[in-house]
Amino acid sequence: MPVDHYENFPVASLLLPAKLRRPIEVIYRFARSADDIADEGDAEPAERLAGLAAYQAELDRIAAGQAPHSAMFVALAEVIEQYRLPIQLFRDLLDAFAQDVVKQRYADYPELLDYCRRSANPVGRLVLHLFGRTEAEHLEQSDCICSALQLINFWQDVAVDWQKDRVYIPQTDFPHFKLTEDDIAASRWSANWAALMDFEIDRAQALMLRGAPLVHALPGRLGWEIRLTIQGGLRILEKLRQVRGDVFHRRPKLGKWDWLVLAGRSLTM
Repeated sequence: MPVDHYENFPVASLLLPAKLRRPIEVIYRFARSADDIADEGDAEPAERLAGLAAYQAELDRIAAGQAPHSAMFVALAEVIEQYRLPIQLFRDLLDAFAQDVVKQRYADYPELLDYCRRSANPVGRLVLHLFGRTEAEHLEQSDCICSALQLINFWQDVAVDWQKDRVYIPQTDFPHFKLTEDDIAASRWSANWAALMDFEIDRAQALMLRGAPLVHALPGRLGWEIRLTIQGGLRILEKLRQVRGDVFHRRPKLGKWDWLVLAGRSLTM
């Protein structure tokens, strides 16, 4: 369960009811392929934005009751209709991916959370819609979990994102800890850097814990899926603390033995 790319999406997990594996795979295929358009390969920004605009046009056709042009969107249209999924959630994902093409810095934490609202939260909301659990409290808890996962990915990948000229640490946080982007460029760990990472880790952990009660409101299999997802994110944060935020030399990730830890902790939630 790496907190990375769209691999934190519960794709066809054995913990999910069999009838929902196909719709989740269809939604995943949409999200993953759109993310690849925005982020993979060596295409120019204009070409990436054009590809995402073509996806938006397919969503427009679905919204208008017209037949999509590609097989992937034909399948997506069927899932949207069958489960009455809000099409705006798919538009939000595309909007976030397009933002990734043109925006590399975030002024402050609220601006970063707004990005998470569109890049991560729609995934959780779509899963809840598939299960018919769309109470406001549950949607808000899901948002907390998904935003936390997105933030964990950012803190885990500071060095990786720098190679793409992206910095997701809010710009207002650097001077508070007497740091600059030069510290990232030089892969320079320091006590100040450790303090900054602790600050960001605390933010992600607080969000995750706010969302954690959602597991008690969900059906059995989905509840266990979310338990493992939450514990996977918290485990990455734990590993980040263990290396004191030194993501330049030791990028934390989950290994096979961590699954035993996740299973045990999930049982006691």
